[in-house]
Amino acid sequence: MAVERERNYGFRARLDVVHQPGRRAAHAGPEPGETVLQTGWQIRVPESASPYLIEVAKDLQDYLFTSMGVSVLLLQGRQVPEADPRAAPAIVLGTAAQLPAAGRGLTVPRSYRVGVEAARVVVCGRDERGVAQGCYWLEDVMNLREAPFLSRGEVTREPIFSPRMVHSGWGLDQFPDAHLRAVAHAGFDAILVFAKGPNHAALGFLDFDDLVRRAASHGLDVYLYSYLVSRRHPDDPDAEAYYEATYGALVRAHPGIRGIVLVGESCEFPSKDPRTTGRLHAERLPEDRRPSPGWWPCVDFPQWLALVKRVLRRHNPDLDVVFWTYNWGWAPAADRLALIRSLPDDISLQATFEMFEDVERRGVPTRCVDYTVSFAGPGRYFASEAAAAHARGLRLYAMSNTAGMTWDIGVIPYEPVPWQWARRHRALLAAARDWGLCGLMESHHMGWWPSVVAELAKWAFWRPCTPAEELLPRLARRDFGAAGAAAALQAWADWSAAILDYVPTNEDQYGPFRVRPAYPLLFAQEEIEFPAAAHAHFGSRILQTRYTPHDPAVLGGEIRCLESMAARWERGVQSMRLAASQAPPSRQAEAHRAQALGEFILCCIRTTVHVKQWWQLRQALRSVSGDGAASSVLDQMRALAAVEIDNARAAIPLVDCDSRLGWEPSMEYMADRVHLEWKIAQVRHVLDSEIPAYQARQPHDGA
Repeated sequence: MAVERERNYGFRARLDVVHQPGRRAAHAGPEPGETVLQTGWQIRVPESASPYLIEVAKDLQDYLFTSMGVSVLLLQGRQVPEADPRAAPAIVLGTAAQLPAAGRGLTVPRSYRVGVEAARVVVCGRDERGVAQGCYWLEDVMNLREAPFLSRGEVTREPIFSPRMVHSGWGLDQFPDAHLRAVAHAGFDAILVFAKGPNHAALGFLDFDDLVRRAASHGLDVYLYSYLVSRRHPDDPDAEAYYEATYGALVRAHPGIRGIVLVGESCEFPSKDPRTTGRLHAERLPEDRRPSPGWWPCVDFPQWLALVKRVLRRHNPDLDVVFWTYNWGWAPAADRLALIRSLPDDISLQATFEMFEDVERRGVPTRCVDYTVSFAGPGRYFASEAAAAHARGLRLYAMSNTAGMTWDIGVIPYEPVPWQWARRHRALLAAARDWGLCGLMESHHMGWWPSVVAELAKWAFWRPCTPAEELLPRLARRDFGAAGAAAALQAWADWSAAILDYVPTNEDQYGPFRVRPAYPLLFAQEEIEFPAAAHAHFGSRILQTRYTPHDPAVLGGEIRCLESMAARWERGVQSMRLAASQAPPSRQAEAHRAQALGEFILCCIRTTVHVKQWWQLRQALRSVSGDGAASSVLDQMRALAAVEIDNARAAIPLVDCDSRLGWEPSMEYMADRVHLEWKIAQVRHVLDSEIPAYQARQPHDGA
């Protein structure tokens, strides 16, 4: 591996770099019909430009200097007449109001038009955020071209989805300015933070007003994901006062918040629906087997939502109130759709795109129990609720995970399966056409990372859409050079095919697939405390070390699916190794990190196979009789443990070269060098102590 070891959290320094230096290809030359931006050009903004628009111009100026080696002058004021022979070539920025001729017909917020002439480029936005997106598009085009060359002509583009919300990839609820800048460049228009009260985020104090101000300076809105506790039923005499003191206080304290996301499990209330416990989940009685209200489409959820909405809108009439049906896709469709038909008119309904879908993998039945890209979607749960929302005229959002990460494989920055992501993009665009899907939540607490996957989404979610078939070869050439592009494309194709053999069970997603090669192999114990950071939001609380397969009857089939996945994934790893070795020197570091990501995922698939095989052997050991039979099973366990130790060791240099591997914002580090060494020591203890102790307790044949 050609990349030096990176200390934990060292990835943040790379994440803070928005304009990558040295993107210009040394020998690139312009083609006929291309305008060359070069030193001596100007960027001009009108006299009425706001501080935000001036910062947009400065950002473009910095991009040209840092990434393309072009130094341009920034001017604010009255434009020099085009007919004046003294006029320098210029990039002119402005809104439709400031440049009415260029802005004619721009009606969609954040839309823009770019006109390129021989000595003039005009970027006109419907609004200032549209100007910014037009400038970012110029950067994207020049990055793909690897030169400051622009094709002459006119392009008009408009976003298909808004909001496009993401959580932080820098740290849970942490958004330094550089990360906000990167989020805006990636085409998102909103960020998400957890809220327990005014200035109270998941990990403690967070100045929400400062975040709103700084996000706006980068063209971003702020949505809150509610963690507020709801202890009153709307029928309670003090309910209005209670919610005024909670939700009302939150919005009253932070009037700049754009929206709030309400999810059953995070803001359940003491429902009177007799099919539920009527209690908050944390206060349920052990003998009551009914679901908690947050896990059922209660008949009085519309009543609760109407009350909360009334309180919220009292302080912010334009607040986007988002009701997310994440928790009850398993419930009967009649109950779910009855709830949707009873919801208030002026809210946004959000449903998860792929969740709860029953799928088959090589004849093995399974269900998309949580977020997965292995099924492109939409699921029947989403489709049913989308159709109901469309019939009601509700604004429809989707939890799409299209920032690039799901719960398929935890503690990685993104899933490098671009062709499968492209299939989801096409499905989302069809949902926009058929059901009016207009907004996306593109990541949960697993965050966001700049990647080819995020770039695919950006190009897909604007009209005119750029298909993956056109874009991916250009991205491969940009990131791996002409020599390495073909091998990179082959790796992406193999990985995108391999993910179709993934089996998305709760037991695996909350088990070995969550923490990868750091997952333990238990022998004498049924479960073990997994080491986690004290400051982590979730840490190991969303991990089960007591592994039990989803359905023992199909466990063999699941193993065969994952072995097939591993074989195809390994072929992709071989191609990515070739691509990284052939990448030009300026691309080598990131190319090797792409290779490390692929190898790390391969280690994870192997760990999950080994965990399943280990469970089979533990069951076999419990059922055998006789010293000889037990010894045979124990020999198999020893051999499997040795293979898994080697697998965990193979992951150590991978996490050393990329500190983002092994980390997730809500769990913190769970598969870094320290955790991998812990796992190796744990398995060695099984081999050196627990298995010998077990054998010493067993009667011998003939005794």
